[in-house]
Amino acid sequence: MSLFDKKLADIHTELDKGELTVSDLVNASFERIARTEDKVKAFISLDEENARNRAKELDEQQSRGEEKGLLFGLPAGIKDNIVTQNVTTTCASKLLANYSPIYNASVMDRLHAAQSITIGKLNMDEFAMGGSTENSGFHNTYNPWNKDYVPGGSSGGSAASVAAGQVYFSLGSDTGGSIRQPAAYCGVVGLKPTYGLVSRFGLVAFASSLDQIGPITKNVEDSAYVLQTIAAHDPFDSTSAEVEIPDYISALSGDVKGLRVGVPKELMGEGIDPEVKEKVNAALKVLESLGATVEEVTLPHTEYAVPTYYILAPSEASSNLARYDGVRYGVRADNAENLIEMYRETRSQGLGAEVKRRIMLGTYALSSGYYDAYYKKAQQVRTLIKQDFDEVFKKYDVIIGPTAPTTAFKIGEKVNDPLTMYLEDICTIPVNLAGIPAISVPCGFASNGLPVGLQIIGKAFDESTILRVAHAYEQHTDYHKARPEL
Repeated sequence: MSLFDKKLADIHTELDKGELTVSDLVNASFERIARTEDKVKAFISLDEENARNRAKELDEQQSRGEEKGLLFGLPAGIKDNIVTQNVTTTCASKLLANYSPIYNASVMDRLHAAQSITIGKLNMDEFAMGGSTENSGFHNTYNPWNKDYVPGGSSGGSAASVAAGQVYFSLGSDTGGSIRQPAAYCGVVGLKPTYGLVSRFGLVAFASSLDQIGPITKNVEDSAYVLQTIAAHDPFDSTSAEVEIPDYISALSGDVKGLRVGVPKELMGEGIDPEVKEKVNAALKVLESLGATVEEVTLPHTEYAVPTYYILAPSEASSNLARYDGVRYGVRADNAENLIEMYRETRSQGLGAEVKRRIMLGTYALSSGYYDAYYKKAQQVRTLIKQDFDEVFKKYDVIIGPTAPTTAFKIGEKVNDPLTMYLEDICTIPVNLAGIPAISVPCGFASNGLPVGLQIIGKAFDESTILRVAHAYEQHTDYHKARPEL
């Protein structure tokens, strides 16, 4: 058994008994990366010197018997759009290849306070725009279950690194499914918290009204531990919610008796692979056997979620990415003769095709004469989508369906067909538009040997319930224990 297959509580028990050191954990992480990274390509950069120094500090603290943080000694990978002080943060874009931040994202400060150890920065779709990690400005990441397939995106490196056992957990960001979809494709657990629960300060913005940081872990219990650490009000983030943070760990009771589950017919109909549907239905039967009530519900405006998202998100992106002009920071084109040409050449050379596509879409939607027809109308539909969820949650505790309509697809299969790629987000995008939480947990394998994800959606700020349901389901299956052979 790998050290990283053990539960967090067991690792901390072994640390307390002196059977294990933090340096052992860090050594195991770098040894595993050395053995598997050429097959997975999850990382953009490693921070080995700082990680080993931090491990020595924590070992000394352990020897003095001092109180330990919630994530004491656990090696973590960080998606490369989360700012880390004095560690290059590229967003997988050549435009930021030389950007070394002078401050930490708030979640990084909280991880440090909880005494986890950052191993390195993880690959992603450039500026989080994509669903396969094929849009990285540096290299592809491969699905650990089969390297001919994508790991999902945009947090593909975050999911692949956990599935491959390279780190104990990782952080990703989710704008339209970018934590949950790669978690489903890679057979791990991915949690997208309620918008505003986790600070976005230091998360490089893609679409500010949709982005949210969350954990990717091997099991639900670990997800609860990481969320307990990173959830907090932050005065540096104007969208951070002032809500009481419950004890997520104690919510994992395993009891779902009497729980009311709604299954949207829109997420189990046309376009959903039959094998995915079969695994989701089998998972629902497990929950029924534990005492939950399962009924079909409707989210009537779901069919408009993808076009709504692909107006709103690019619109916000076109505004957020205007700052990357070669003047303030990042790489600057050196072949320009004047300021306007420098802007044009810097962005032409530094940004990839998908980022340019979304900037152009967003700029068009916000332009004079088209704003009301596109952006304003999309915001109105977003309200209808949120109201659909509100109506269902009047009667049901959680909503359950597939995380993605299919298992992972082959590398290169959809990269030149953006519309088909966008439709892969049909199951996850409505959650972001409504600003509510959702978790993806493994619920089996398709005949091609690739994992299938089960998505559990909850009411705003009710992460405790979706974690409880996910944990109860997980305790009656072994899918989360499966590991790819690398």
